[in-house]
Amino acid sequence: MTTLRTFYDHADDHITSFMGRYGITLLRISLGIVFLWFGLLKFFPGLSPAHELATLTIEVLTFGLIPPGVSIIILAAWETIIGSGLISGLFLRVTLFLLFAQMLGTMTPLLLFPLEAFTQIPYAPTLEGQYIIKNLVLVSAGLVVGATVRGGRIVEDRAMDEISVED
Repeated sequence: MTTLRTFYDHADDHITSFMGRYGITLLRISLGIVFLWFGLLKFFPGLSPAHELATLTIEVLTFGLIPPGVSIIILAAWETIIGSGLISGLFLRVTLFLLFAQMLGTMTPLLLFPLEAFTQIPYAPTLEGQYIIKNLVLVSAGLVVGATVRGGRIVEDRAMDEISVED
């Protein structure tokens, strides 16, 4: 039983070390892939499920000053820039600022167009509503990545290892 526990502890140490070493980088890159992918889709009419709601939201937020054909290109470019910045790791402060600003706009349809975002307000989102609500995870991921901009990192807390199961 002791050798099994030793093997488990050794494997756990390696896995935890790997997650600590690469987790934030992989989170940043995967977040970047999502933004790049969704941004690129918006350049091609009919490919993005968010196209109509996004352009309607921008039209309302800009009081009709930006027409839908222009707003979707701006949004596509914005998301592509965010994705590229996250993937490359360059200009992270600016990239994260763009991400958080874009996320504020992305959440507004829940308030502006509740009938499009919910089948039963406020607890049963439509597919578009689900698409918007999942952005909470993207915001949280952005916060975690942002915590590392000045050199922050994940640190393993071995003090927890000192507490036995019997305690």
